[in-house]
Amino acid sequence: MAKIVTFGELMLRLQPYNYERFVQCDHVEFTFGGGEANVAVSLANYGMEAAFVTKLPAHAIGQSAVNSLRRYGVDTSKIVRGGNRVGIYFNEKGASQRGSVCIYDRAHSAIQESSPSDFDWEKIFEGADWFHFTGITPALGENLVETCKEACKEAKKRGIKISCDLNYRGKLWTREQARAAMTELCQYVDVCISNEEDAKDVFGIEAEATDIYAGSLNHEGYKSVAKQLADQFGFEMVAITLRESHSAFDNGWSAMLYNVKTNEYCFSKKYELHIIDRVGGGDSFGGGLIYSLLSGKDTQSAVEFAVAASALKHSIEGDYNMVSVAEVEKLAGGDGSGRIQR
Repeated sequence: MAKIVTFGELMLRLQPYNYERFVQCDHVEFTFGGGEANVAVSLANYGMEAAFVTKLPAHAIGQSAVNSLRRYGVDTSKIVRGGNRVGIYFNEKGASQRGSVCIYDRAHSAIQESSPSDFDWEKIFEGADWFHFTGITPALGENLVETCKEACKEAKKRGIKISCDLNYRGKLWTREQARAAMTELCQYVDVCISNEEDAKDVFGIEAEATDIYAGSLNHEGYKSVAKQLADQFGFEMVAITLRESHSAFDNGWSAMLYNVKTNEYCFSKKYELHIIDRVGGGDSFGGGLIYSLLSGKDTQSAVEFAVAASALKHSIEGDYNMVSVAEVEKLAGGDGSGRIQR
């Protein structure tokens, strides 16, 4: 069984009930989530050995965060305990033509104040086959840039495959800061995951004749984006998720996977989604892609599985994608009827 290590921040998610706005709600529900943790949960649900690494306080909220991963079979034994705060994000779900809103309260969280010496990557990577992180983690500070770099160096030394989802977050750092840090970190990456906006925001690489807000996507333009990314950093594969936003509820969802070795540009089928919760959609794609590649799927099958996994996530409340391999393969195989199973 393949072992995957993911590294990042696990946050407390606070959200008004139903589709209330922040200014009108008087009570909230809470769950946990975070980019790399979401990937680990997906992989654990697919039967992979998935370990999540972070730093969390030793108090009850920190333990609740750990428990939220344990219930799905994620290995939490490498989580460092210490610090005082669990990072928080407030999520207001969009509806119809009103978009979702995310507000961060993660300054001085345990991992944001961590130091590279907190993480013993030699021990963490024992027996590991794959390492995954996102651009969100180094955005938390220069200390996290250094920690990600140390992790990548150790993984590369051990021959561990490295994947990174660019995941640019303008509320955490500037484009200039992102470009400087990610240019350095991407030198170690084998599989890059991006979306319509990330390649432009981080590296200034833009698809031609595309308007993501009008729902107009140009496949040839994304082939060019993938090739430019691969040429610049030596990636083995580049995945680009393609979202056509018709409203907060209704999106077209597909992806492309570029395999440099075989020179294949494989586009998935497109799903017309009616969204329950879009948070974690990209992470569920990443989890599906890692599972597919470690399972030996060919390029087309890998992108079809990853997109189907992510399509299902959009129907599930919370950050985590709680689906099985059989459910994903059923959808990828063409059964998207949503009929009741008796």
